[in-house]
Amino acid sequence: MDSAIPDAPASSLVVMGVSGCGKSSIGAACAQRLGWTLEEGDSHHAPESIAKMRAGTPLTDADRAGWLDRLGALLGAPQRQGMVLTCSALRRAYRERLRAARPGLGFAFLALDYEQALQRVQARPGHFFSPALVADQFATLEPPLHEPRVLMLDATRPVDALAAEIAAWARAGMPASFTQGVA
Repeated sequence: MDSAIPDAPASSLVVMGVSGCGKSSIGAACAQRLGWTLEEGDSHHAPESIAKMRAGTPLTDADRAGWLDRLGALLGAPQRQGMVLTCSALRRAYRERLRAARPGLGFAFLALDYEQALQRVQARPGHFFSPALVADQFATLEPPLHEPRVLMLDATRPVDALAAEIAAWARAGMPASFTQGVA
């Protein structure tokens, strides 16, 4: 447990993981259970970034910088309480930027293997994210091991079960680091 961040009822959390892990579905279910607003991180990408992803071109840290700034501004707005943000948050540096915007922020990491992620992304009709980018997401991913206020979950579990567990964790004050149901 990180003694610098006492457990307290959460005011915001990020549902994170690679593309296809279920961030949107689980984030929406969490927001509903908690009575919080939902912000889809993908809706805050610059049009140029969406075009790159649609074309199968991986985003760089520079491409993601403005996006992370916009997400940080959403999290840091003083009038924003009770928000669930869906965001890949693949690198620790990205998560630290979001934590700086909202101290005490929690992260629910939806763990999924490459084959499962690829199958899910290929099955999504009309989404801008190219299946060709799944391998890049795994190459970029720095799992949030040993970071404060992280709940790690097996993304293949049912949405309702995951949302219930995340909501209970958020209500309990997001204990510093916890792994549940991840093989």
